[in-house]
Amino acid sequence: MADQYAHSGDNKRPTEIPALRWDEPPEGPVLVLLDQTRLPAEEVELVCTDAPALVEAIRSLAVRGAPLLGIAGAYGVALAAVRGFDVDDAAAALESARPTAVNLAVGVRRAHAAHRAALARTGDPRQAAGAALAAARQLHREDAEASARMAEHGLALLDELLPGGGHRILTHCNTGSLVSGGEGTAFAVVLAAHRAGRLRRLWVDETRPLLQGARLTAYEAARSGMAYTLLTDNAAGSLFAAGEVDAVLVGADRIAADGSVANKVGSYPLAVLARYHHVPFIVVAPVTTVDPETPDGAAIEVEQRPGHEVTEVTAPQAPVAGTEAGGGIPVAPLGTQAYNPAFDVTPPELVTAIVTEEGAVSPVTAGALAELCARSRQVTIS
Repeated sequence: MADQYAHSGDNKRPTEIPALRWDEPPEGPVLVLLDQTRLPAEEVELVCTDAPALVEAIRSLAVRGAPLLGIAGAYGVALAAVRGFDVDDAAAALESARPTAVNLAVGVRRAHAAHRAALARTGDPRQAAGAALAAARQLHREDAEASARMAEHGLALLDELLPGGGHRILTHCNTGSLVSGGEGTAFAVVLAAHRAGRLRRLWVDETRPLLQGARLTAYEAARSGMAYTLLTDNAAGSLFAAGEVDAVLVGADRIAADGSVANKVGSYPLAVLARYHHVPFIVVAPVTTVDPETPDGAAIEVEQRPGHEVTEVTAPQAPVAGTEAGGGIPVAPLGTQAYNPAFDVTPPELVTAIVTEEGAVSPVTAGALAELCARSRQVTIS
C-alpha cells in the first residue's frame, strides 16, 4: 500500500529531499520515495508499506535509476521481512519489476541472502528481518561512497582527456542524486567539474519519451547553479557538427561482460555521433552495474515500455482542457502502433571509458572489466 505526502521544497537542494529513505513511524516501518513522476512540478513523497506498492512504484518510474533501484530492492525485501510478509514472494516480485537494470536484482539478492542466512542461523524472524535491513542500509552507504569516488575518478579522466577545463558536456537521461544514494553517477562527475570551476556548459538531452532529462536533469542542474541548456534528442547531431560538445557522459543500467552498455534509449546514437566527431563517450556506473553473467550486448534483455508513452504526452499536474492531471493527451492517430524500448545497447568499441568507483577502464575490454570486478571483490572482502 502506498500513500503520498506533498512538500514545497522551494528553497532546498535536491539532496535535502532524499530520493529514498527508510522511516519508522508509530504505525510501522515504511519506505519513503520522492515520487519522480511528479517532478519538477511537485515534490511529493510516496510512502510504501509493502513490496507490491514498491513494485508498482518501480514500474511506474516513481523510483528509477540503476543504483537507486538496487537500494530500493534491498529495502523492499527488508520491508517485507519487518512487516511479516512472505519474503521469498516479495524478493521474486521485486527482482522482476524491471528486467534490464541489473542493480535491482543485485540489491534484492543481497538483502534476501542476508535474511536467509540469519534465519537459518538463529531461527528468529525478527533477527532475520534486522539482518535484511542492515544489508539494505549497508548497500545504501556503499552507493553514496561509490558516487563520491566515481565523481573523483571521472573528473580526473576529464581533465586528462580535456586539459584546460571549460568542459562542454552532453548528457542523456538522468544520473544525479535522484538515481543514487549519493550525488549520482555521470551527473556526479559533472557536478564535480562545476564545483571545480571547470564546467562551461551542460547540454541536457530532453530524453524521449518520458523526458527524464527535461524533467529531472534540468531540475537538478538548476538547483546546483550550473550553466545548462536543454535540447531535443535529435538536435544533438547539430551540436556535434558545430563543435560545441567536448565529451558525452552517460550512466548505465547494465554492462555486459564484454563491455557492451545498456542505457536509456538514445545513448547508442550519441556514441555513434561521438565517434564520428572524435569526442569522448564516457560511461559512469558503479561496479554493481557490471554483470559478468551477461556475456555480450545481444544477451541483455531490453525492457519494452507501453506504446502510450509515445502516442500520448502526460498532462501536467494541473488539469488542462478537460484532461485529468497525470492523464494522457493523444498526439498520434488512434490505433497507432509504437516502438518503445526503454534502453539501447552501445558496443564496447564505441565507449571511450567506463568510470567506476574502483577507477576507469579504457580501452573497454572483457579482460579489463573482469580485472576491475575481481579487484572490487577483493576490496569488499577485505
